[in-house]
Amino acid sequence: MNGGLVDVRPTQPVEPPPGGPTGGAKRAQRWKPWLWCLVAAVTGVSLAAGASLVGAYTKLSGNIKHVDVDARELGTRPAKVSKALNILVVGSDTRAGANVKYGHRESGERTDTIILAHLSPDRGNALLISFPRDSLVQLPACTPKNGLPGQRPHIGMINESFNFGGIGCTWKTIESLTGIHIDHFAKVDFTGFKSMVNALGGVEICVPKAIDDTKAMLHLSAGRQVVKGEQALGYVRARYSLGDGSDIGRIQRQQMFIASMIKKAMSGATLADPARLFHFLDAATKSVTTDPQLTVGVMKDLATSAQGLAAGNIRFVTTPWRYSLTQPGRVEWVQPQARQLFRLVATDTKIKGSNVKTGRQTTKVPKSKIEISVQNGTYRGGLGRQVAAALEQRGYTVVKVGDLKRKPYAKTTIRYATDGQTRVPTLAGDLVVSRNLPVTDVTTTRLVLVIGADWKGLKPAAVSEDDLKGIDATQDSCSAN
Repeated sequence: MNGGLVDVRPTQPVEPPPGGPTGGAKRAQRWKPWLWCLVAAVTGVSLAAGASLVGAYTKLSGNIKHVDVDARELGTRPAKVSKALNILVVGSDTRAGANVKYGHRESGERTDTIILAHLSPDRGNALLISFPRDSLVQLPACTPKNGLPGQRPHIGMINESFNFGGIGCTWKTIESLTGIHIDHFAKVDFTGFKSMVNALGGVEICVPKAIDDTKAMLHLSAGRQVVKGEQALGYVRARYSLGDGSDIGRIQRQQMFIASMIKKAMSGATLADPARLFHFLDAATKSVTTDPQLTVGVMKDLATSAQGLAAGNIRFVTTPWRYSLTQPGRVEWVQPQARQLFRLVATDTKIKGSNVKTGRQTTKVPKSKIEISVQNGTYRGGLGRQVAAALEQRGYTVVKVGDLKRKPYAKTTIRYATDGQTRVPTLAGDLVVSRNLPVTDVTTTRLVLVIGADWKGLKPAAVSEDDLKGIDATQDSCSAN
């Protein structure tokens, strides 16, 4: 993508392999020892590593499962207007087979995670857009297929499409909502995700406080630690025991976890260890289901063209959203911000008219690196969680929501220790009314927002370059603390 959403470094443009339902797979003339990693599954984009033997290539190719998406299923499609590559990545919440222990569902399979991975034409940058699964959207008509009933046009949750019409219907839904031409898809389930994490030797996370969540099968102590298997899956799936319990908080945690996975997969420790590298690639290819055109050969060609991709050029954003006024617990996309984001991705153009203020302080701490504890100092029940959700919508990380013991509290206040002082201007800039209060007896970068009787909400969100940039793959849950 050009200089707006992601800075593009001048590199040699590479012709992308043809793909999608109507394209063919471009295979390499011979297998070379290129370093490549699978884009697929939960990670969305982690392009690095490889294997040098024809036998390894054959084995990895045989691992991948394919599901055909016929062009007729997709109907009228957005035009492909650039050489960028767009891959729809979904995480399946099926309870069939090895996943039965994660709970019972009457029937069907929904997409627990929906991400659109956008790779710039020169493959020097990548942008991953997360779509909240609780989003209320206009769902298109999908024809019945493979025993699925199909989907009638209606307003519903975005993850219904997979249950009614499979991956083809989800593909059609995302294209119809965003106007972005999708080239390929990749799907992974719970068990496959665990296998990839284990193959990397685990992924490092930082937990602000101990977690004891039986529903998510998650029990973690506070602090920096490496998680594998069930713990890793529980961490990215947990919802009600972390933050304010919203799906948005979970998306932020998933993005941070993916960033940690990418750094681990692209690290020298992985790339320089042939056994570990092949173990990861073997686990990844066994875990993924793709369209027939997204073969190992295409992945290798894609990774070859992206070998200069750095973690700092892999960015994550969430579709701009707000809580629904008509259906509690659901979210709606904020306009015109969402349309602008999709248009920029569809056309691979930079942000124009983004309302970025001139003279902005370059030392201002990004919202993605600010942790906030919210305390309700009023008698308005539920206000703390409402404020927490609004802050997470803006990109902050809310680590705790509670009530102030002594009420009412007159003035909305940002409490901060010396270590957190540089974070105060960012938060204060989003509040209509607030005052700042230093605290001298603690050492932390975390801010405490006390909601007072004078609370007047957050300032209207502006469409800004900083907001659409989100985080990059260098900012995991540990670097953010």
